[in-house]
Amino acid sequence: MKQTLMAMLKERKEEMIRIRRHLHEHPELSFQEQQTAQYILDFYKGKDVAVQSNVGNGYGIVVTIKGGKPGKTIALRADFDALPIVEETGLPFQSKNEGVMHACAHDGHTAYLLVLADCLIQLKEEIPGTIKIIHQHAEEVPPGGAKSIVESGVLDDVDHIFGIHLLPMHPAGVVGYHSGYSMAGRAYLKVEIQGRGGHGSSPHKANDAIVAGAHFVTAAQTIVSRRLNPFDMGVITIGSFDGKGTFNVIRDRVTLEGDIRYMSNETKQVIETELRRIADGIETEFGVACELTFTPDYPPLYNDPEVTAFVKESLMRANDPDIREVVEYPMMSPSDDFAYYLEKIPGCYFYIGCTPKGVEQPYFNHHPKFDIDEDALLVAAKAVGCVVCAYYGLND
Repeated sequence: MKQTLMAMLKERKEEMIRIRRHLHEHPELSFQEQQTAQYILDFYKGKDVAVQSNVGNGYGIVVTIKGGKPGKTIALRADFDALPIVEETGLPFQSKNEGVMHACAHDGHTAYLLVLADCLIQLKEEIPGTIKIIHQHAEEVPPGGAKSIVESGVLDDVDHIFGIHLLPMHPAGVVGYHSGYSMAGRAYLKVEIQGRGGHGSSPHKANDAIVAGAHFVTAAQTIVSRRLNPFDMGVITIGSFDGKGTFNVIRDRVTLEGDIRYMSNETKQVIETELRRIADGIETEFGVACELTFTPDYPPLYNDPEVTAFVKESLMRANDPDIREVVEYPMMSPSDDFAYYLEKIPGCYFYIGCTPKGVEQPYFNHHPKFDIDEDALLVAAKAVGCVVCAYYGLND
């Protein structure tokens, strides 16, 4: 079956590219992906599969491919939402929705999985088990779509789950993996500091919220350098400091917002505890009130070591000209709500190189000029297809 599947995918490479370009031209934001979801549903019309729509808290879709023989159930996932970014690629199929862009390759994820799923449907009589195809909405915006799909119960019978992400860290043909904790968890931080305003000439009659906020920003950076174990990963970024006012007026109130990353829940707890301790100290030192909000978004992504070893071995034995190299990736600080699936189901989330040809320093995901080498779509389809065939013992 593997040889047949690889040949089918090769023949449909141009179809993957056409689908990707259509989706790229018509991106939709998280929780607003109505037309994208309809496009996906239309693709499955008339096919011998069970299709569930509006799964979870949005436009999630789960397609169930029942094999010709009984066996284990696996799931394959691709996300399909876009980002609030003004595209600057200049591509002939650039976004037609102003201010919205597929800048994280979710168009490519959906394109490869649609074609792979269709090929698996055609070969389903040879599959000893069931494959659930998850087309997931709203990966980019917490609470995301994955958590709600898990909570819906549609995956309760799944034994293992697999997914990929296109990343421009290597050229097309390179597949990356990492075992254990692989991508960071994320939390949202908001600090509102209420002081006492006054005239710039008389600071002794005021409690300056800007000065208090500035001390909070500086002190927060010492958590990583002085409170975390040097072998633990943590990032604290204050991305917004809203203190704009008049040059000679002491502000009575400022609002800070930040992004927190961590590779374990223990690290998350340390960071939150220390941030609250700093806020309490700022209140005492500057005579202000600090209201701190710490909201965890996505958990750290944990690839099951045994499943990851299986994926690595399957890919290294692929013996396919389009899968040229399999390499170990480092832990990475970005987050992905695929982590919610992996909290419930053992699985592996791995990476497909997509650096555009001739580009030495590509724009990374979420950049207005982000683009991919579309050869990576076939690599993704073949890589996941190889894993499926190996899982069910369908290698030649």
